[in-house]
Formats: sequence, structure tokens, C-alpha cells
Amino acid sequence: MNKTGSCLCGDIHFEVEGDFESFFLCHCSHCRKDTGSAHAASLFSTSAKLNWISGKQQAKVFKLPATRHVKSFCSNCGSALPFEDKDGGYLAVPAGSLDCRVPIKPTAHIFMASKADWEQNLDKALQFDAFPQMDNTENN
Repeated sequence: MNKTGSCLCGDIHFEVEGDFESFFLCHCSHCRKDTGSAHAASLFSTSAKLNWISGKQQAKVFKLPATRHVKSFCSNCGSALPFEDKDGGYLAVPAGSLDCRVPIKPTAHIFMASKADWEQNLDKALQFDAFPQMDNTENN
């Protein structure tokens, strides 16, 4: 079954034909910086094919010099998008960019030595089903 995805503004749509071999949650400082979060969540495949349905011309790629770090994103809304590494022979798809169910569970947390210091005991943080009222988020 093909997997479909898009960016936040809806200008870019894509489809992935084939299966993912791995699903990594990367905690390196580069992934934290470009996601603004604790980790990036990316699906990888060496055999799947990426088809751009619309908006391919709006997809931009940033390669961090002197590293293997690459970020593909929508030039309009900034949403993370798939990246094909033709030299490395793999496709990386941000899990959050898919509009369908993610077909596999995370394989591994990687670059844990670089994990953010605030990413401790997150299961103890308050949890809400929607955006909380600001007076409900006091530190306990």
C-alpha cells in the first residue's frame, strides 16, 4: 500500500511506494535544532520510491556543511519533507509528514549521548488532550 503525505500548508503532496526498513528517533543536536523538539522521527528505506504529487518546486533542501545532516522542507510553511539521498541510496521520510498511519513502530532511539538535558522523566510531566489553560501548567 502506498503512503501519502503533505506539508502543513497543503501546497506539497507526495506518495511513497514501498516499505520502510527502519524508523529512528534521532536525538542529535542537529535534529533537535531543525525540529525544535526533543528528537526527529524519521522513516528510512533503501527500496521505496518517492513520487511528488504536487508542489515539488516549493520543496527546498538544506545540507549542513561538513556533516551528513540534511533537511528537506516546504519553502512556504517550513514543514519537514522527504529527502532522497541518491549517493547514499536511501529515502528518509519525516514520520509526521505522512497523512496516513505510520506503518511501523520506532526501531531505535539514536544519538542518545546527545540527548537534551530537559528530556528526563517526560512521563511525569502533566498531560492534556488539548492546549491547556495557562493556569493549569504550573510546575509541581
